[in-house]
Amino acid sequence: MSNEAVHALRVDGLSYSYRLVRQPAPRTEPVLVLGGALQDKYGWQHLDEPVSPLASLITIDLPGSGNADPLRPDQGLATMCRAVEHVLDDLGVARVNLFGYSFGSAIAFAFAQRRPHRIARLLLGGVPAHITHAQLSLWRQAAARMAAGEPEEFVDLALKLWLCQDENRFVRHRKLVHRYVKRLIMHAVTHIPHGFTVLDRSATEELNPSGGLTGVPALVFCGEHDTVSSPEKQREFAATIEDSHFLTIAESDHWVALERAQAVVDLVVRFFTDQPLDTADYLVTCEPAGL
Repeated sequence: MSNEAVHALRVDGLSYSYRLVRQPAPRTEPVLVLGGALQDKYGWQHLDEPVSPLASLITIDLPGSGNADPLRPDQGLATMCRAVEHVLDDLGVARVNLFGYSFGSAIAFAFAQRRPHRIARLLLGGVPAHITHAQLSLWRQAAARMAAGEPEEFVDLALKLWLCQDENRFVRHRKLVHRYVKRLIMHAVTHIPHGFTVLDRSATEELNPSGGLTGVPALVFCGEHDTVSSPEKQREFAATIEDSHFLTIAESDHWVALERAQAVVDLVVRFFTDQPLDTADYLVTCEPAGL
């Protein structure tokens, strides 16, 4: 696109970059997207067409993704939040509409807690609100297979964590998404030098999306069959955000952004332009959640 540009930045000794699709006459604040582990700044290009008539769109190669440097062992959410703020400062914008998905939702929430005055609206999808001991145990089994030089066995176990395995629950495009995610993870752990480290941190690091939030209009959503964190746990998380809403999208799991891509795009546009949410036909639940 002619109005697209990529800008390089540094934070805490690490190089990273962001992609900007500029809208010169916006109807709302810029939309900044933080994707899941290993998603790079080109992973949300399907938002270009629906969002760019309304607002500038920003996507980031945060440390650990795309061409950015990997995080050092002593770096974590604080570095990620500084990276996000540097993007806003570099653009010279006071506030953004912030959308965080999966691992990116934990970063987005942490940033909103630190800098609420810089968030116009906060959209969080597939929040890792509660990881069980059983999930951590299965991840350790998977990591052991990777350490033993068995990447295929690692990927098979990882998929049990990240995709709904219950065939009695209908998930759109289940087989197609399963094949895609399997290729994605296999490529990450066999062709990206720090790919496994990024996945390991996203699965085991104490993200702790808690502590509440006030003063920021917020919406939390997930697939109705999300197994990374259950809809019930994500609903409980949403309740800690003042005046927030929570909704679930039908026929999808944690990979709702792939399985129901158009529904997620529609949700992004509706929420960031203050349109009604409860009229969408892809919803299972839509309710106030915050205190």
